[in-house]
Amino acid sequence: MNSRTSFALLAVLTAVGTLTMSAAYADEIPQACVGCTMADARATANEMLRADIPVSVWTDKTGYDQGDMISVQGQVANVASGFPVTITVVSPLNSIITVDQIAVTDEGSFETTLNTAGAMWKYSGTYTIKANYGSAEKSNSVKVQLMGGVAYTPTYETPQKSKQCGANEITANGYCVPFSISGGAVTSATLNTNDNSIVVNISSTDDGTLTVTPSKTVQDGIFMVLVDGEEWDDVEIVANKVTVMFPAGTEQIEIIGTFVVPEFGTIAAMILAVAIISIIAVSAKSRLSIMPRY
Repeated sequence: MNSRTSFALLAVLTAVGTLTMSAAYADEIPQACVGCTMADARATANEMLRADIPVSVWTDKTGYDQGDMISVQGQVANVASGFPVTITVVSPLNSIITVDQIAVTDEGSFETTLNTAGAMWKYSGTYTIKANYGSAEKSNSVKVQLMGGVAYTPTYETPQKSKQCGANEITANGYCVPFSISGGAVTSATLNTNDNSIVVNISSTDDGTLTVTPSKTVQDGIFMVLVDGEEWDDVEIVANKVTVMFPAGTEQIEIIGTFVVPEFGTIAAMILAVAIISIIAVSAKSRLSIMPRY
């Protein structure tokens, strides 16, 4: 065996040995101590730091009653002067209820206290306390159980199925409007309640016709038709049925309904009364002016 072959074999054996040691070392990485005594928790934190875990965090217990104080402590591996640890608490509803920044000592330790008496802690369940030190990679978390609060039961609303219209009906704001078309295809439609109109978008490659028959619930009477925004005369209107002859390339047809004229109300009656009184006054004055004077 020459020296080159021996060197290659030695490199392969070294790599295999390194991978084996790394796998075994990864299996022995200690996890965060939860609910331990403070002495055991700090010992576990030191083990984590030696295992190159950047941040560790723990609490004094695993379970609390609503209104208890949660003691949170932790340790960072490499202290960066002036950088605090950010503590975030997530509720059983998966919403953030507390965010706070805690100063880190020169030795890398930090601690804070959380009061569970507030309204944000009203639900019983699992709360997650996260510790972050400058970046997403430098983070850790611990979970605690809170008892004695309001039981949280997720509720799900059954989706309401939208009204299914037929193949020859336009779907517009939940209404089904019968139609027929030649020379193109209807792509969508909407109801414009402000203008009492139905707006029909089409794709047309040839000259064609669109016939729409809205019910009186949708539109009572037809007053005018616009084709691509222009008033259109090439239409046939019979009661609530309208047929529009459109040219190739038309993109939008708007069918505008009739507007109800307001009834003769109080204001109109007052105006009429004033007019009648004025006429009587003028007539009386005219008769006086033509009477002979003695």
